[in-house]
Amino acid sequence: MDEPALLIIGALGIVAGAAILLALLRERTIDGIREIIGAGPRDDVEVAARGLRQGRESAEWDARRGSEDLGHLVDLVGAGIVRLDDDLVVQLANEAAQTFLDRPRGGLVGLTAIAAFGDHRIEAIARRARDVGWANGEIVRDGTGQTLVVRARRSPIAGFWLVLEDVSELRRLQRIRAEFIDNLSHELRTPLTNVRLLTETLARDLDRTDLPPRVRDGILKIDVESGHLVQMVNELLDLSKIEQGGAPLHLDVVDIGEVIHGTVERLRLFADRQDVQLETDVPRDLPIVRGDDERLGQMLVNLLHNAVKFSPSGATVTVRAAVSGDEVIIAVEDRGVGIPAGDIDRIFERFYKVDKARVRGKGGTGLGLAIVRHIAESHGGRAWVESVEGRGATFSVALPAGDTT
Repeated sequence: MDEPALLIIGALGIVAGAAILLALLRERTIDGIREIIGAGPRDDVEVAARGLRQGRESAEWDARRGSEDLGHLVDLVGAGIVRLDDDLVVQLANEAAQTFLDRPRGGLVGLTAIAAFGDHRIEAIARRARDVGWANGEIVRDGTGQTLVVRARRSPIAGFWLVLEDVSELRRLQRIRAEFIDNLSHELRTPLTNVRLLTETLARDLDRTDLPPRVRDGILKIDVESGHLVQMVNELLDLSKIEQGGAPLHLDVVDIGEVIHGTVERLRLFADRQDVQLETDVPRDLPIVRGDDERLGQMLVNLLHNAVKFSPSGATVTVRAAVSGDEVIIAVEDRGVGIPAGDIDRIFERFYKVDKARVRGKGGTGLGLAIVRHIAESHGGRAWVESVEGRGATFSVALPAGDTT
């Protein structure tokens, strides 16, 4: 369930609480007035009391209506909604929550958190929300295999709200998709690797053979395109492993400057074929980074490959590194087609690609930048892009600097 729904529920809770408070205040007002005018004529007292009684009844009706509206709203929401007081006792639960937790209608109200949910992990989320104001978690329930996303937020009145969302089917579909991609990629990798080796061998022997220009150009194009296909398959496999947690980091002390220079040299032949110059602006005294040098190298390969691919012939791609506070900032700057403003916020999403008409013949799987973001975040860093359409782009990654003492 999204934050707006929580805000709506909180607002209705405030309205209901205000109505109840008004009713209580009016009850006290009736008693006070009776004391003040108790010595007056009997008829006047009865008239005043009747008017106040009607006001109280109206306030109570308003309070009941607000409570009924709140109950109706939470029943309409597809996610499970539970309200607990500060003693972790259930005060309200909608039908979805009762269904998720396999409880009869009304069977949750009055139970403690551990009795209601039957899971100490959900109770722990509730306790944390009570103590710090919010908490989130994903729980796979024992026995049923049901997967629940649990979000908890403190109420502005009293107690707090728990939202339960059943994502079992979503997770099942995600596993199917990941297994499909994994199997497909493995089936493609072996034949593509063989094709790649053959084309590389042919490309190296071109200068020693007397072939017509048309055949020579065809071999070079096969070499380039087979390289693209191998990269796509590798990216599919890499992202699948990362998202399934199958690509653990092997953390060590990493000389990030050395990784940058090694990656540039690794991509230099590809850049030469695209008639793009690679330059570096990396100081010698960069602090070390604690991370996985293979993954960090893969991250830089993806950034450089993208920059070269979208750069025009004769352009320059520059890799810069600098220290900012307690972070090392790595930036890959190109002078290519740039990124439209409307695409910048989504450029790191998996499978997302900028308008194909603008980059025809240069597209990929749309996974390279998603992998960059995953690797940066897994190292405690972040990735972002700055671009002006038609004037190039600068992709940057910030990584926590290691302790040099």
